Amino acid sequence: MNAAEPPQSPVSALEPWPDTVRWQPISTDLIWVELLRLALGVAVLLVGLALGWVFSGHWLFGAGCAVVLLGGGWRVVTIVRAVRAWGYAERADDLLVRHGLLVRRLSIVPYSRMQFVDVSAGPLERAFDLATVQLHTAAAATDARVPGLRPAEASRLRDRLTALGEDRAEGL
Repeated sequence: MNAAEPPQSPVSALEPWPDTVRWQPISTDLIWVELLRLALGVAVLLVGLALGWVFSGHWLFGAGCAVVLLGGGWRVVTIVRAVRAWGYAERADDLLVRHGLLVRRLSIVPYSRMQFVDVSAGPLERAFDLATVQLHTAAAATDARVPGLRPAEASRLRDRLTALGEDRAEGL
């Protein structure tokens, strides 16, 4: 090392998304699913606050409506960014799942630790042709989920993870 060169620091533990893996993005159609869920929640809150305002006439109900609208607008921005932050990567011995904006989270699930894999799709997800893969391990803290997958990809991932989990578990 040359004295003029600064020492190279190792990769920070606070940078949880390694660039050494090929990340698979999830479908951006999940944005629409989350926006519809948000719209439903905001609509229910607004109707309740508006009825309270009409029947009582108190200004706090109007202020509550404004707060709900501002919060809903802020949430729209975060939903778009949060969905784009999701990703997963299959490696030889484990599955990596990343998500989060402010608090980044990287879950590493060794195939040998998986107990079972779920594929689920609620009514909104089915309407947008999406599914969620949920991995379950003995430790609840290491469970990971990958939302926003097309059903064919969810089935492929489920079958692959199940096969790899069985192969790795036989070696224990």
